[in-house]
Amino acid sequence: MNPNENKYSLSPDKWVDMYADYLFNYAVVRVNNEAIAKDLVQETFFAGLKSAKNFEGKSTERTWLVSILKRKVIDYYRKINSKKGQAEVKVNFYDSGDNEGSWLEERVPQSWNNQAEQQIENQELKSQIDRCIDALPEKYGMVFRMKTIQEFETEEICKELDITPSNLWVIIHRARTQLRNCMEKNWFNK
Repeated sequence: MNPNENKYSLSPDKWVDMYADYLFNYAVVRVNNEAIAKDLVQETFFAGLKSAKNFEGKSTERTWLVSILKRKVIDYYRKINSKKGQAEVKVNFYDSGDNEGSWLEERVPQSWNNQAEQQIENQELKSQIDRCIDALPEKYGMVFRMKTIQEFETEEICKELDITPSNLWVIIHRARTQLRNCMEKNWFNK
């Protein structure tokens, strides 16, 4: 093989069939929203088409598309964490009745700056999160703590628990879903 020759080449006409499901699963675990994950995959395919001339063939198509998707996920989080992005996020206050509607997040009344009250509330929130994590199935709680709290690398967790990376991300996704349900039930709706 000539050293200047690409090992891999692109086949954009096969991307949807070959990679859409994988990329969607990758994205949905990271953004926890199916509609946004679908949009990010579409943006990834579009960006791939636009930058196909830059593909050097040093990696597989899938690896290259995943790297584009990673940047799309990062851009998504940057946008929602920027002032402009926050202004676009609407907060629902009432689901029905005379006061039905939503406000832009930046116009939501801010809490009073009472540090002692905030510290108490933060401690109560931490306690509730701990109770919700403790209520998870044992393996889910262990994987969730190792990945998100103790910040172990994926490879370390997989080796320690003898699981695959895809199994790890399924467990993390399920743990987050159960934690969200627990927190909504026991903290946000009290």
